[in-house]
Amino acid sequence: MAELIRRSEPLLARWDPLEMVRDLAAWDPFQRLDVGARTFTPSLEICETPNAFVFRADLPGVKEEDLDISVTGNRLTISGKREEEQSDEGEQYYAVERSFGSFSRTFALPEGCDLDHVEAELKNGVLTVVIPKGEQAKAKRISLEGFKQGVKESVKEIKEKVAEIKEKVSEKLHS
Repeated sequence: MAELIRRSEPLLARWDPLEMVRDLAAWDPFQRLDVGARTFTPSLEICETPNAFVFRADLPGVKEEDLDISVTGNRLTISGKREEEQSDEGEQYYAVERSFGSFSRTFALPEGCDLDHVEAELKNGVLTVVIPKGEQAKAKRISLEGFKQGVKESVKEIKEKVAEIKEKVSEKLHS
């Protein structure tokens, strides 16, 4: 999240005493060490459309045979691996930022998903998983006109019952 700072403010007015605590809490002392074990964590986005839930994952370099997509109960699991490329003798690397290895991500799905018609496609390094919503999970438009009509009918019934009660009470008072 970006912080916007006004340049007209003095330096002390911008100082947040908890910022140092947040920075220290996020600090990883082993981040710069190259111990040979980097993990591959694909970036994901999840979106809801009127008819389905759509999961997209960036999986560059992952082969289709190294990918496993499964649904168990109400859980979607996407797992796989990206193999490290072999380097030739005599190559000298000046930067190594790419990561390799196995990954697994599991997501709880809401009730009402149509798990019998899940579709998945890996194209140009992007995995797309579409989980259709069942009829009971789709949003339904509720008309206010029907509600207003129902209220009018209820008010009419209440008025009729009140009139009946008034009539019975007046009969008992006069008898």
